[in-house]
Amino acid sequence: MRHSPRLRRALPAGAMLTAAALTLAACSGQASGDEAADGPVDLRMVMWSSNEAHHAIFDEIADAYVAEHPDEVSSVTFEPLTGSSYINALTTQIAGGDAPDLAWLGESDAAQFVRSGALYDLSPTLESTPDYDVDDLLDGALEVWSKDGDIYGYPFSNSPFGIYVNQDLLKKAGQPDPRDLIADGDWTWDRLMEVAAATAADDDAVAGFQTVVDPYTAWNNALGAMWMSWGAAPWSADGTQCTFDSPEMVEFFDWFHDQIFETGAVPGPGEEYDFASGQTGMMLAQLSSSASLGEDFAWDFVPLPAGPAGTVPVVGQGGVGVISQSDHPEIAADFLAYFTNKANSELLAQFFPPPRASLLTVDTLGAAAPALNEEQIQGTVIDQALEAVTKPGHIKMSELGDPVRADLDALWVPDGDAKTVLSQVCADIEPIIAGG
Repeated sequence: MRHSPRLRRALPAGAMLTAAALTLAACSGQASGDEAADGPVDLRMVMWSSNEAHHAIFDEIADAYVAEHPDEVSSVTFEPLTGSSYINALTTQIAGGDAPDLAWLGESDAAQFVRSGALYDLSPTLESTPDYDVDDLLDGALEVWSKDGDIYGYPFSNSPFGIYVNQDLLKKAGQPDPRDLIADGDWTWDRLMEVAAATAADDDAVAGFQTVVDPYTAWNNALGAMWMSWGAAPWSADGTQCTFDSPEMVEFFDWFHDQIFETGAVPGPGEEYDFASGQTGMMLAQLSSSASLGEDFAWDFVPLPAGPAGTVPVVGQGGVGVISQSDHPEIAADFLAYFTNKANSELLAQFFPPPRASLLTVDTLGAAAPALNEEQIQGTVIDQALEAVTKPGHIKMSELGDPVRADLDALWVPDGDAKTVLSQVCADIEPIIAGG
C-alpha cells in the first residue's frame, strides 16, 4: 500500500484539453466504472504533494482500510503529480481512459470539477456511513464542493492563511512585534509592509515579506488571500464578468507593485528567500509551514491584517473527490468516507486542519501541530477557520490561469501600470468567461 516511488511527469496538455476531459466525464454519467469486480481492487489517488510526511499519514490510513476490507481492496496507491500543470496532467489521464479513482483538488478548481460532472456524488455514501456525522462538517467549508445540496468533494484541509513572523529579524531591525500592533488595533497591510520594508533595509541578505508560493506565477494562490481585504475580486459572483479592472483590484495591484519597486518590502521576480532558513521577516502561509520551523530563531504565527475593506479571514482548501470515470467509484467513495472519518481527520490534522467542528479544538490541533502554541492555534487557526472564505475559483479555471499570468507579467517591471495591465487581463479573459 506504499505510494509509487516515481513521480509521473505532468503532461503538456493545454487548457482546451482540460475542458474537453471534464466535459467527457460529465457526459459519462455518474458511475462509468464496472462495479462487479471479480476480487479486491487496486485504488489509485493522485495528489499534489510529494511530501514524505504527508504520504506517511495517507499510507497509514490506507493500510488500515485494506486490513479491514481485504475482500474489496488490495491496495491504495498515492501518486504525486508534481509541477504547475497538475490539473492538465489529471485531466489528460481522464481523457486518455486512465482516470484515477480519487484526486486531490484545490478550492480554485473545485467549481470546474463539481459543475462539469467530473466528480462522483458522495452524499449517499457519507450519509450511510456509521458515525460519519455529516452534520459535524462546517457549512462554509463545503460550499464550493457542493451542488444542489449534494457533496462532491471533501475539503480534508481547511487551512486559514496567517502571517509567520521572524521575531529575531524584526527586533534586530528595531521594528514592533505584530502582537503589539494587533493589541493597538494597528495590524494592517500597510503597517505590515512598513515593518517589512524596514526589516529588508536593515540587512541586504534578508527579504521583508514573501508569500509561501511565487506571486508572479501562482497569482491566485499567492495574492487571492490578500486582495479580498481590498474588497476586490477577479470576476463577478456568477463568474460571467471580469472584474480584474475594478477600482478595488487596481488599487490593490498598484499597492502591491509599490511594495516591490518603491519600498522594497517584497522581493522582485526571480529573487528567492527561505523563511525557514531565517531569510525573511514575514511570510503569508498556512499551518503546514510550521512543520519546517525549528528553534533557530524566535517566530510567531498571527492572523491576517486588515486592508481598506477590513479584515477578511481566508482559507486555502485541499479537497479529495472520487472521479466519475473511475473504474470503481462506489468502492473509492467508501474509502474516501474512511479516509475522512473523525478518527482519520484527527490524524490528518497534523498538516491539514479539518472542516469538522468537533475537531477544531486547541487539544486536537495542539497534539497534531506541536510547533504552534495555544494562542497561535486558537487565534490564527480556529477562530479564523470558523469565519473564513475561500479564495476565488471559476468553472473555467483551467482556461484562465495562463492568460492571466501572462498578462500580469507586464506589471512586474518598475514602470508597470496596474490599470493598463488589468484592462488587458479583462480583454483577454472576457471571451472565456462570458456566459459562465
